[in-house]
Amino acid sequence: MSFNQTYENELAFQADRRRATVEFIKIVSDLWYDKSIELVIFRNKLIDCNVSEILHLHEYAGEFVQKPISIFDSVRIAQAINNLELPPSKLDIGKLTYEYHLEGNSNSSASQFVSIKLKDAKNNKQINPKDVVLYGFGRIGRLIARALMTKTGKGSQLRLRAIVTRGEINETILEKRASLLRNDSVHGNFSGTVVADIKNQALIINGTTVNIISANTPEDIDYTKYGISDALVIDNTGAFRDKKALSKHLKAKGVSKVLLTAPGKGVPNIVHGVNQFEYNPDEYDIFSAASCTTNAITPILNALEDSFGVKSGHLETIHAYTNDQNLVDNFHKKYRRGRAAALNMVITETGAGKAVSKALPSLEGKLTSNAIRVPVPNGSLAILNLELESKTSVDGVNSTIKKYALEGNLVEQIKYELSDELVSSDIVGSSAPAIYDSKATIVRNDGKKAILYIWYDNEFGYSYQVIRLAKYISKVRRYTYY
Repeated sequence: MSFNQTYENELAFQADRRRATVEFIKIVSDLWYDKSIELVIFRNKLIDCNVSEILHLHEYAGEFVQKPISIFDSVRIAQAINNLELPPSKLDIGKLTYEYHLEGNSNSSASQFVSIKLKDAKNNKQINPKDVVLYGFGRIGRLIARALMTKTGKGSQLRLRAIVTRGEINETILEKRASLLRNDSVHGNFSGTVVADIKNQALIINGTTVNIISANTPEDIDYTKYGISDALVIDNTGAFRDKKALSKHLKAKGVSKVLLTAPGKGVPNIVHGVNQFEYNPDEYDIFSAASCTTNAITPILNALEDSFGVKSGHLETIHAYTNDQNLVDNFHKKYRRGRAAALNMVITETGAGKAVSKALPSLEGKLTSNAIRVPVPNGSLAILNLELESKTSVDGVNSTIKKYALEGNLVEQIKYELSDELVSSDIVGSSAPAIYDSKATIVRNDGKKAILYIWYDNEFGYSYQVIRLAKYISKVRRYTYY
């Protein structure tokens, strides 16, 4: 075969792949908007992805499971799902396609295979949608708002109904709020529409009204005036950190649950995927989603503690600078944080080492921790230096983490990264709170000491953990197949 003929064949194959991907995108959209069924590929979102992004995700999926994951196979599985009568669900088509080949089904009916795999979906309980109020509208609040409004679909889970801010609400301020939601210097433009409605003091996000409420104290608000009832308040202000202060939200009319986006005192601190089932939402009204760093390291530590046992260790987090640091040198109540954030590496404290034990009590007193704030606006790295109970190796650690990333309770929390070239900007926008850098793992010759590198988007990944916990608290978790 001539070089030209080979090239023509390659072009034809690429055209077929891209046509199949266009068909796949249509099925993904139809399932989401018509049936509230969300398809993902090894926990990576597919909704609103373009052709190149989806093909890239298929390449990652194939490398992850070390078996080709073809877009043509994904189309077959997606068509089979579309032909079934299923409740609102979240289905990992990467795992389904992988199992389709692994179990020797490639020559059998995709419809029959999918029907067997998803047979338990019919037993899923009816979901009652939950009203959500964002109390505060800073970095985390806006990212949560983006995520909620992007995935509203038919509104069968969490419904963002209001945002509470302080101070006057006028045309200028409302438009500034809208602009900050539309545009983000780190995460890019919002993939939707935001219109400031000054007459009704609201933002119209993707055609849906979200009321903007001004209040100085939580207990003074009557949410029922806005048609809001039995709501979950997600407090991302950082102003209320203990049970007594957070209980003020429960005095407001129309509120039933509270979720804090920071470590909390006197309330359950939850790392979703690790310890949420220890706290029944029927028995608790206030929850904390812990910190971004705690959410990054706890899933990895959970896997290591179960597999090898953790004797002791130290956490060093290389953390992006945050809004509580100074842009230029100025007075600050905390040591070192007064120095210019974008010009300096700044040693500071982190409570993540101690906070882990709230989710994993077996690690109580075993970890020390510290933090270095560095001149990047987002994207952080946790370094775990651990003494293990059992001997292992680099391959032993990596295969263990890969197993936890592929199956079990932590598949949403751990992304197993394969790249030799990974840097901090590459992980911005990842919904997994822990991105395990498999190429950086070090194990001492005696097999008892391991050094692990865990990347995390301290804004985006953490926001998705908050939403996962919000769904658990609100009992709107769909049937999932991971």
